[in-house]
Amino acid sequence: GVSGADESPGPRATVCPSLLAADQGALAGEVARMLGEGADWLHVDIMDGRFVPNLTIGPPVVEHLRSQAPSAFLDCHLSCSNPAGLIDGLAKAKASSVTFHMEALGNNAQLAAQLCARIRQLGMRVGVALKPGTPIEIVFPLVDATPPAVDIVLCLSVEPGFGGQSFMHSVLPKVSELRRRCPWLDIQMDGGVNLHTMEAAAAAGANVLVAGSAVFGSPAPAAVISQLRGAIVRAKEQKPWLLEVSE
Repeated sequence: GVSGADESPGPRATVCPSLLAADQGALAGEVARMLGEGADWLHVDIMDGRFVPNLTIGPPVVEHLRSQAPSAFLDCHLSCSNPAGLIDGLAKAKASSVTFHMEALGNNAQLAAQLCARIRQLGMRVGVALKPGTPIEIVFPLVDATPPAVDIVLCLSVEPGFGGQSFMHSVLPKVSELRRRCPWLDIQMDGGVNLHTMEAAAAAGANVLVAGSAVFGSPAPAAVISQLRGAIVRAKEQKPWLLEVSE
């Protein structure tokens, strides 16, 4: 794999530059550039203009990115009111992973489990996302299932919609609670993750960090990616989320 990839025990430290912060007119080149800088995954925000006000890209663009980057891990995050309507198109586009919002399904774990199964049947990994104010308990039926119904839980650390927002520390206890419950799970944080907030995110238990402007706005993206990954690896060794149980 890419130089610097995490091989330490536990869920893999994974850095996902967010294409929301990339040059929107040259996305295929930006994907190639980020892979060269050491990105583990590429985070692809698919927003429908309804679930969130922003309107971004859809399956045809993912399909083009895949044709240009056959081995890239394309981590698609659907901030969409009707995620089920996009699943077939994303499978055809050869998305690596699809994360949909629990709120789009009325926080109904049974409906979510059905959609998760469909996404997996089409050969993709599956995740569920939570807005900052959505309680973590709603994903428990999915992560507690045997086998677990999801591969990834995304805890947004900003309100979804636009890049460049500030990291919400209020989300960290949700992440720690989920990590204590699921030592094996890929737990992703997205929103305001940068060199100043990465330690807090990693210490809460996130092993998959999405970073937009922190990576794309840096003159040395490889160094930023390496530092983000290092913060996760250090936290995995120390497991601070086990020490902070105050309730």
